[in-house]
Amino acid sequence: MSKRNWPDSFAHPRFWPAWLAIGAMRVGAWLPWRLRLAVGRGLGLLAWWAVPRRRHIVDTNLRLCFPELSETQRRQLAIESFKANGIGILETATGWCRDPRHLRHRVTYKGRHHLEAAYAQGKGVLVVGIHFSTLDLGGALHSLYFPSDVVYRPHNNPLFDRFMTRARGRIFGEAIDRHDLRGVVRRIKAGHIVWYSPDQDFGRDVSVFAPLFGVEAATIRLTAKIARMTGAPVVPLMFHRNPDDRSYTIECHPALTDFPSTDEVRDATQVNAFIESAIRKHPEQYMWLHRRFKTRPEGEPEVY
Repeated sequence: MSKRNWPDSFAHPRFWPAWLAIGAMRVGAWLPWRLRLAVGRGLGLLAWWAVPRRRHIVDTNLRLCFPELSETQRRQLAIESFKANGIGILETATGWCRDPRHLRHRVTYKGRHHLEAAYAQGKGVLVVGIHFSTLDLGGALHSLYFPSDVVYRPHNNPLFDRFMTRARGRIFGEAIDRHDLRGVVRRIKAGHIVWYSPDQDFGRDVSVFAPLFGVEAATIRLTAKIARMTGAPVVPLMFHRNPDDRSYTIECHPALTDFPSTDEVRDATQVNAFIESAIRKHPEQYMWLHRRFKTRPEGEPEVY
């Protein structure tokens, strides 16, 4: 349903499920730490059993990306992924509804000097993030070290979109609609750090095909385009929950070299290489729920 077809008043019954979700997130953000983890895992397991369509997508992605694993191993990884994404709902709630400073003692920042060096060039910085289940909490915690803007996808539900945008506006300097290229370029040229995640399939028209886990994946050209339009360094960054389930690591990498080049496929391949290496470190925390390989090269069959 497009936003223009929604009722004018947020009091309309059509918005009640969104109000319930927002209320649940506000409550969930204040649960004790261990209870938060337990509830998140429970939500993930519930989704595993209750949403076979998403389970099929995760299974397909893991089969394509990890052919070396046995069926048993892939099934276990899929279950762990659902649990991690369930925890991610509570982590997102925490990032949106609470002051991130209360978790600063749980964060280790590695490679901070790489972002400092890129920022010192005075051209702004494009930070390449990844859709881990910890994404929104990671953005909130990263903002404690480096004020940043963020590129986001508006939610279809206007009430939830308002809640999400206000929350991100509290965390970030500016939340920029992913379709607003001028806004992204303007903020970078003004010397800002902009966080952007290019690891989803946005369709053939805006992408080139580049390998990801050995599979040709439609990879958005926008990363190189923004770098070309602004002259800003492109800095890869990952954020994950540590195995102790009590702490987090932000890990910044050196800015991409010889980027952008004159070869769009080469540029997309370089971005995907970082994304793949980061996912391999913590594969259970990646959002395998997305149909990453839905767009296929001409002549190849649909995989989902």
